[in-house]
Amino acid sequence: MTPHPQEGARAAAVVLASGAGTRVGAGVNKVYLPLAGRRLVSWSLTAFAAVSGIGPLVLVARPEDGEVVEWVLDREVNGAEVEVVYGGRSRQESELRALRHLAGRIDRGVVDTVLIHDGARPLVSAALIAGVLHEAREYGGAIPALPAEDVLAVDPGGESLGALPPATMVLAQTPQAFRAAPLLEAYEAAARQGFDGTDTSSVMEQFSSVPVRWIRGEQENFKVTYPSDLVVAEHVLASVDYRR
Repeated sequence: MTPHPQEGARAAAVVLASGAGTRVGAGVNKVYLPLAGRRLVSWSLTAFAAVSGIGPLVLVARPEDGEVVEWVLDREVNGAEVEVVYGGRSRQESELRALRHLAGRIDRGVVDTVLIHDGARPLVSAALIAGVLHEAREYGGAIPALPAEDVLAVDPGGESLGALPPATMVLAQTPQAFRAAPLLEAYEAAARQGFDGTDTSSVMEQFSSVPVRWIRGEQENFKVTYPSDLVVAEHVLASVDYRR
């Protein structure tokens, strides 16, 4: 078990919004598309801002989106202070730039944990964020995920299918949270070796011994990839049963 955070330390939340999002079929970065009267990315920024113990809040953006970023932060994030960092050529490089932005505070122990979230998942709840943060602080690392109940295994020859044993596979979500110092060290090591992982946990798995726990994610915390996903998100937000 990892040590508990020092008294007064805070978690940093990083929201990634520097991809193009071309599959959604829009002429703009999909995280700035409208969703229930607000830009998509503002929903997740507001959720993180509502969780006690989180701050700073970092948005990783593209330089060409500067004007719309300023508009969203000024009008839609309820006064939360958001630091903007420009992303790199890949998701992992963008994450590394955010971690380097936080490096001084990580070294001083001001930031003890970092949560990294995909801005294209607008319906993440404050409860899920708090749950992931708690597990990461307690054990070192945590990700939300859903059981992959309908996944089948294919034999090496590709000729037959079979169900995987229960609890063998999960569908990873974000935010993924880790103790800050080991996370920064792992990303710097990955950069030196030219390693490009599939997500935050894959980099930690390769370059760190920090254990990674998983907690049950939320069906509503899906990624907006195609135009139909925006329609689903609108219906979720309109549902009387939905709670942030």
